[in-house]
Amino acid sequence: MRIYNSLTRRKEEFEPLEPGKVKMYACGITVSGDAHVGHGYQALIYDIMRKFLEKQGYTVTYARNYTDVDDKIIAKSRETGIPADKYAAMMIEKINAVMAEMDIDDPTIWLKATENIGNITAFIQKLIEKGHAYAAENGDVYFSVESFKRYGCLSNRSVEDMLNGVRVENDECKRSPADFALWKAAKEGEISWDSPWGKGRPGWHIECSAMNMAAFGDRIDIHGGGRDLIFPHHENEIAQTESLTGKQFAKYWTHNGLIKVNGQKMSKSLGNSLLLEDLLKKYTNEAIKFALLQNNYRNDINITDDLFPEAERHLTEFYKIIKEAEERYGKEGSNPAIDKKFDEDMSEDFNTALALSELYSLFREISRKLAAGDSSCAADVAQIRKTYSLLGLFKKDAEAYLREAAAKSPASDGAVPQNVAELAERRWQAKKARDWVSADALRAEIDNLGYLVKDGRDGYEIVKK
Repeated sequence: MRIYNSLTRRKEEFEPLEPGKVKMYACGITVSGDAHVGHGYQALIYDIMRKFLEKQGYTVTYARNYTDVDDKIIAKSRETGIPADKYAAMMIEKINAVMAEMDIDDPTIWLKATENIGNITAFIQKLIEKGHAYAAENGDVYFSVESFKRYGCLSNRSVEDMLNGVRVENDECKRSPADFALWKAAKEGEISWDSPWGKGRPGWHIECSAMNMAAFGDRIDIHGGGRDLIFPHHENEIAQTESLTGKQFAKYWTHNGLIKVNGQKMSKSLGNSLLLEDLLKKYTNEAIKFALLQNNYRNDINITDDLFPEAERHLTEFYKIIKEAEERYGKEGSNPAIDKKFDEDMSEDFNTALALSELYSLFREISRKLAAGDSSCAADVAQIRKTYSLLGLFKKDAEAYLREAAAKSPASDGAVPQNVAELAERRWQAKKARDWVSADALRAEIDNLGYLVKDGRDGYEIVKK
C-alpha cells in the first residue's frame, strides 16, 4: 500500500519501522469548546487508517491526545468560573459522548498533557542540557530554533518566510523572535505545576513530543493531524524530538484537509462552526460519515447546504435495497471481489472517495438481481456490510436505519405546511410531464412561502429556508 508523506511530498510504499507493527499518533482536540465537524472528521480519518492497517494484517498501536491545559482553556475557566482542570474534564466527557454517538472508536492509548507533566519537564530539561533550549529569567523556557538546522523541513519554508508569514509572539525574554515556548511561567491565578524553572505549565508543542516518547520511544511510523498543524505545531514537534534523539521522529507524516462552509474556512470568528452535536440531531451518523468520506482525506471539504441531505438520501436508497434483499434472501454469503476492490482502492493512500464510488454500481447490480429474482444479491449485501463497516457504514439494521433517517427528516415533524407539500407535489408532477413553465412557477411560489424544493434522482425534499 502507498501513503502520501507530507514530509517528502510524494506517495511512498508503506514499510513500518518494525515488520508487522505500526506505531501511530494523531493530534487530538484542545478541549476549550465543543467538538465541531472538523474534529469529528479528523478523528474519523485516523480511526479508519488504523482499522485499514489492521485489516492488512498489522498490529497497530494508535495513540491520540487531548490538550487539556492551554491559554484558551484558562480563558474559559475565567469566563465560566470553573477551575481549569474541572472545565477540561467536563469538556472531555462531553466530547467523548458525541464521538461515541458518531460511532468513532477510542484509540489504543489516550494521552493527556496534564497526566504527563513529569515526562514534559524531563524532556525540556534534556533539551536545555543539549543546548537546544534555554530558561529565561521570568521562568519561561524556549526552544532555540537556530539550533536545529533542519527547521522548516516539513513546511518547506525558511525561518525568514515563517517570520513574515505568521504572527510571531514577540517577547523580550527570547533570544530570537522565531523561538517558541516549551514551558510558560504561571501568571497569577493560573493552573500550574512545579518545575525546575518555577511554577508553570507546558507550551502547546512540547506535549505531543513528550507524550509520544513516553508512549512509543524515539520513533513512530505515522504521525497525523489536520493540515493546519503542519506549521508551526508539527514543525516544532520535529525540531524538539529530533534535537533530543538525533533520529528521524516520524517516518510518515499525514495530514487531512480542512473544512469549509459554503466556500469559507470554518472558524469560530466567522460564526460558521458546525457542531457535531447539532449535526447529529439532523442526520444519522452514517450519513455524516458518507458525506465527509466522499473526498480524498487530503483535500479540503466544502460543506454546502446539500451535502448532508444528499448523503442521507443516498444511504436511504441503499438501505431500502438492503432491506429488500435481506428480507427475501437472508443475510448470509460473501463476495470476495467486492472486498478485493475495496482493498485496492484503500491501499492507494486510504482513498475513501474511490471506495465509496463503487457503491453506486454495486447497488445498481443488486437492484438488477432483485428484479431478476437472483438470490446471489444476498451475498453481495452481506459483503458490503462486512467490508464497508470499516468506514462506519451499513452497520445498522435496515428497518431501524430507515426509521431513524425518516425521524430526522425536516418534514417528519409536520413542519412543512400542507399547502407547501401540495405545491411541491404539483411541481414534481409538472416536471415529470416536462411542463417546465408550470414547474418553475410552482418553485417560485414555494420559495415565496419560505421553503426550497431539492430534487434528487428518485424524488424531492422540502426544506425550510
